[in-house]
Amino acid sequence: MYRFLLSPRWLAAAALAVAAAVVMVMLGNWQLRRYEERTAINDRIDAADSVAAVPLTSKLSRPTTPGAAGESPGKALAWTKVTVSGRYDPAHEIQARGRTVDGDVGFEIVTPLVLDDGSAVLVDRGWVPAPEGGATAAPVVPPAPTGPVTVVGQIHLSESRPAPIEHRNGRLDTRRISLSKLAPEMPYPVYGAYVLLTEQTPAADAAFTQIPIDHEDSWQNGGYAVQWWLFAAMALGAYVYYARKEARGESGETRSRPQTPDRPRTSGGDRVEEADRRRAAAAATPGDRVSDADRAHSD
Repeated sequence: MYRFLLSPRWLAAAALAVAAAVVMVMLGNWQLRRYEERTAINDRIDAADSVAAVPLTSKLSRPTTPGAAGESPGKALAWTKVTVSGRYDPAHEIQARGRTVDGDVGFEIVTPLVLDDGSAVLVDRGWVPAPEGGATAAPVVPPAPTGPVTVVGQIHLSESRPAPIEHRNGRLDTRRISLSKLAPEMPYPVYGAYVLLTEQTPAADAAFTQIPIDHEDSWQNGGYAVQWWLFAAMALGAYVYYARKEARGESGETRSRPQTPDRPRTSGGDRVEEADRRRAAAAATPGDRVSDADRAHSD
C-alpha cells in the first residue's frame, strides 16, 4: 500500500522533512539552554540579599598583566554576590555617561579598587544625575573614601560594543564599561569583570543611587523552545498526512469522472411560442376531446 514511498520523489520529501525537524529540534534545544542560563541568572539576582558574599578572588581568575584585563568569568558567574577589600584609586576613576536610572540620564562612577597583591577590580560605586549643564557637563561626584575599604556587590560582566575612551573632568570618560578598552588605561592588572556595589565599609555616600538590576527575560526563550519543537512535529506531521492521503488515492490530482449528460435547458421566450408548443404536444397525444378543448381554451 505504501510502496510509493520508495519512489525518488517521496524519499526526497522524507529526507527534507526529517532534516527540517532535526534543525528545529536543535534550535528548540538551544533556546532551552538559554532559558536555563537566564533562569539561573535571575535566581542569583533574587538570592543576592539572602546569601552570604563569597571572596571575589575565589570566583575570578587573578589578572597578571599590567594594563590588561584578566579572564572573563562567563555568564555562569554573572551577578554572583562577592566581597573584596582594598584601596580606591581616584586618579583612574571612570565616568560612564548617558546611563539611565528610573528614566533620568546621568553618570555611573566606576573607581578602581587596588588589592594588596597589586591587582585591581573596577567598582561601580553608583549613579549620579547629570548637572543642569547637560549630559556631558561635569557631574557632582562624592570623593572615594581614603584608606582601606571593603566592598560587597555583584559580579557584572564587561559590557559589549566597546566605546572610545576620553579624558574629561579629571576622569576617564566613556559610554560603555568595557574592560578591554579601560584596562590599558590602568597601571596595574585588572580583573575580567567589575563589581556593582551594594554595600560598602565605610558606608557609601548617600548621593549615589544604587544601580538597579534588571531580570533576564527567560520565559521568552522558553516560549521559543516550545515553538521550535512544535514546528518540528508539524514538519513530520505534514509528511505523514500527505503520505496517507496518497495511499488512499487522494493525492489531490484531478480524477476523471463519468460525464453526466447535460439536461436540456428551457430557454426563455415569447409566451405565444410557449403556448403553441404546449398545444402541439397536447394534439399529438390522444385523449378526451373535452379535456383537449379545455386545455386549448386555457392556453
